[in-house]
Amino acid sequence: MATDLAPPATKAASKDKRPARLPVRTALLRYRWLYLMLIPGLVYFALFKYLPMYGLTIAFQDFVPFLGYSGSPWVGFKHFENLFTGPDFGRLLFNTLFLALLTAVFVFPAPIIVALLLNELRIGVYKRFVQSLIYIPHFLSWTIVFSLTYLLFSVDFGLVAGWIHSLTGGGAKVDHLAQPEWFRPLVILQLLWKTSGWGTIIYLAALAGVDRNLYEAARMDGAGRRRQFWHVTLPAIRPTIVVMAILTSGNLLDQSFEQIWLLTNSLNRSVADVFDTFVYYVGVQQGGYSYATAVGLFKGVAGVILIFGCNWLAKRLGQRGLF
Repeated sequence: MATDLAPPATKAASKDKRPARLPVRTALLRYRWLYLMLIPGLVYFALFKYLPMYGLTIAFQDFVPFLGYSGSPWVGFKHFENLFTGPDFGRLLFNTLFLALLTAVFVFPAPIIVALLLNELRIGVYKRFVQSLIYIPHFLSWTIVFSLTYLLFSVDFGLVAGWIHSLTGGGAKVDHLAQPEWFRPLVILQLLWKTSGWGTIIYLAALAGVDRNLYEAARMDGAGRRRQFWHVTLPAIRPTIVVMAILTSGNLLDQSFEQIWLLTNSLNRSVADVFDTFVYYVGVQQGGYSYATAVGLFKGVAGVILIFGCNWLAKRLGQRGLF
């Protein structure tokens, strides 16, 4: 009889151990300074993130600036139909997704690899020096990055262009900045150089939280450096990698406008046009505000779907996910 009553008693005891939920008013008073510090962030997001979303209504209008939001005629999904059935959609989608795939394959793992390599350094001074050195490109603007790229790949005096020309056996010089087949490699090289070092901060913080006793236990069990890396280091930072992958998935259709814009010219435009630059061409240069807004709204909705989809997939694979 006592055995039959044991599980309910255990459940009741576990329920009693749960902390009592504070009333809203009591919680606000107790943590008032924390909520007060939260106000500037909420105001920022309200003013600069949510309030401008009212402008998305022009995606369903033939917007005329002189008529305003209320006076412009409503056209429903006309601009979305023009986008999906137009001649540019397939090219824009392919170029954007191809760059996103290259970014996911080459750029996303780079900070993880660099952080793992830095974590293996045992000389503190040298480790801090390398960290500082690889952080510097993050603080340079894309204009400076493009200028450096031009100096290296210029057909007349570029150092890298000269090396490539000598390795290929001479002949006519090639302007790599104007060649469509060189556009995507240059984009990935710029991203690797500019973003990899700064991205290591998050993974180095995750590695700093790994319990050193786990490595001691692994060594006592006969595990070498490789097995310690595979069975201790990687599982410890896997949740961080999953969260960063989910956050990155929402930006798959979001390429850096400044970077793409500076590298684009009339000769490589066929592979350089992405949704970000197309919005600028149509919205700013041609004055198609409604059509450009429809393109931007499509990007935003696709990003939200990708985040929720990747979060669902992470949970199905046994990870914690983002929410």
